[in-house]
Amino acid sequence: MRYHRAMSLHLYNTLSRRKELFTPVDPARVTMYVCGPTVYNYVHIGNARPVVVFDVLYRLLSRDYAKVIYARNITDVDDKINAAAKAGDVPITAITEKFATVYRDEMATLNALPPTIEPHATQHIPQMISMIQRLLDGKHAYEAEGHVLFHVPSFAGYGQLSGRARDDMIAGARVEVAPYKKDPADFVLWKPSTPDLPGWDSPWGRGRPGWHIECSSMIEAHLGPTIDIHGGGHDLIFPHHENELAQGTCAHGGAPYARYWMHNGFLTMNKEKMSKSIGNIVTVRELLRHHPGEAIRWALLSAHYRQPLDWSDDTIVQANRTLSRLYGALEQAGDAPATLSEPPAAVLEALRDDLNTPRAMAEISNIAGALNQATGAAKAELKAQLIAAGSLLGVLQQPPKAWFEAAAGRKTIDADEVERLIAARAAARKARDFAGADRIRDEIAALGVVIEDRADGTKWRAAE
Repeated sequence: MRYHRAMSLHLYNTLSRRKELFTPVDPARVTMYVCGPTVYNYVHIGNARPVVVFDVLYRLLSRDYAKVIYARNITDVDDKINAAAKAGDVPITAITEKFATVYRDEMATLNALPPTIEPHATQHIPQMISMIQRLLDGKHAYEAEGHVLFHVPSFAGYGQLSGRARDDMIAGARVEVAPYKKDPADFVLWKPSTPDLPGWDSPWGRGRPGWHIECSSMIEAHLGPTIDIHGGGHDLIFPHHENELAQGTCAHGGAPYARYWMHNGFLTMNKEKMSKSIGNIVTVRELLRHHPGEAIRWALLSAHYRQPLDWSDDTIVQANRTLSRLYGALEQAGDAPATLSEPPAAVLEALRDDLNTPRAMAEISNIAGALNQATGAAKAELKAQLIAAGSLLGVLQQPPKAWFEAAAGRKTIDADEVERLIAARAAARKARDFAGADRIRDEIAALGVVIEDRADGTKWRAAE
């Protein structure tokens, strides 16, 4: 059985708020669950960050353990899905099947390996009903006006994951303040469905599950009562993961729900929070029109996963340049045989230190630099090291020729050139040379860029 102990893996546990040595419950079967998408629209770049981050962890774990069960769910029952289906006058399956397929395809383009299991919420309704019934039997839940609610005061450990005070949790949860609740913090496990909404028969009437019970039930069904790693974005810590922890612990007689909780940091756009009202949300679909998936992946890994990542056009341009330099090193190595399968120790050490991808990337750049200067047998060895190191990050696995041919056929936006043209256009407008300003605007459009004149200056983005 494959199980490496030579270099220990340390992961930051949100629950304990410190880095801990990773020790699985069963080394013969390591379990990891990461919250997946609610499939009602195209995913934005922020949604892709946890996929790429936990894909690196999956690759690392799979190297060390013979069997890693990685589950990433699909939420295919949700009020946003219902609204999208109603707006398009189509069944909810027309929405969920379309966007689930798009999601899988786009994540594959980012070189993310498929999870071992991809459970869909709608395929686990009986398991959800069973778990809800157990929570009712254990006095952790109650029925009220067609709803079943989890009673938060029944779980003394509520709040331990987020570390929030009770009043902050009630305010932050943005839960409906309903007269039938025993406590303001109580949250829905099951809610009634009107005839025009999706619904399933249950002991409490026709209805549909709350969001939180979906993940707890799918984890139990496929991974067991206690899992090794639970991951997701920082925004899920509260209320989603806090509620999951409460349900999962209470449904299993107090057994630990997840031993290691991991959360990636927020992603901002040009130092602003992504928001539909601001109009700065960029989808993966849009980015893939102008940039290779491998460059998007490299950009997403360029900051430590627990830190915020500010996304800008410079971020992806720099990622393209770096990968071109790395592929250039492989290209100049020519046909030197690359037979080494063991990744370099320095890269492994970086990733085993709580997935320190910036450090691993620096080590990869060092290998590429050495490869450019190498001759003879050293060239073959360094080429093999570069490919093996890249495999852990999910990059540098295609022939260099394929990378450069694709780059030649793709028009990459030069951020510096766009800024130069915007400045020139501003100068022309100030000089009241409106014809000149219009010509410059046309030049900018020809670069595949859309500009918007705002009160705080001219902003630009890649055209869809």
